Amino acid sequence: MVGVIGLGLVAVAPAAAQDRRPNEPGQFDFYVLSLSWSPSWCEESAERRNGRPAREDGGRPDPQCGERPFSFVVHGLWPQYERGFPEYCQVPAPRLNREIVSAMLDLMPSPRLVFHEWDKHGVCSGLGPRGYFEAVRKARAVVKIPEVYLEPDRTLMVTPDEVEEAFVKANPGLDRAAIAVGCSRNRLSEVRICLTRELGFRACPEVDRRACRRDRLSMPPVRGG
Repeated sequence: MVGVIGLGLVAVAPAAAQDRRPNEPGQFDFYVLSLSWSPSWCEESAERRNGRPAREDGGRPDPQCGERPFSFVVHGLWPQYERGFPEYCQVPAPRLNREIVSAMLDLMPSPRLVFHEWDKHGVCSGLGPRGYFEAVRKARAVVKIPEVYLEPDRTLMVTPDEVEEAFVKANPGLDRAAIAVGCSRNRLSEVRICLTRELGFRACPEVDRRACRRDRLSMPPVRGG
């Protein structure tokens, strides 16, 4: 379930058995909306590159780590089985219109990320490119980010429970069984929220079991915050 863009090594429990259904577009049970904490991604990318900024394919600077400040960004909207998940349901995937990619950069601030998420996860939704990214936008609109995490200007030290509770309080109808915090080393990397195919909150035991188990995590400040 973990995508490769915007994440490092995430401390999770062992994976459950995979659903035996083939990777067939449209055949899944629910979605996971993954919200990546952009400052963590940028710090880890710089560390991996010995202080140099992250780069897109072709050597261009990663726009996620540029001058514009980002906090939580959409990593992806992932079709899921109750056990496991489909991926790469059509190879090669239908090509994306550049206009669609450009239109998503306010939520997913990296063209490489948009292309990757479509190829690996979006095709499995059974929707066309426009329909899938409209679903991504609608899913993001369902979730309210807690005010404390909108533009922190200093590093926050948090526990996974604190982050979950803040999201639950900010989102009526969301409960702890529908959310999981991901971590990379000692940083908060993402928050995963489980949604029905109609984009309502729902419980997801397997996703919850794979949540971060560290006691304390850092949330680096928003760039320029």
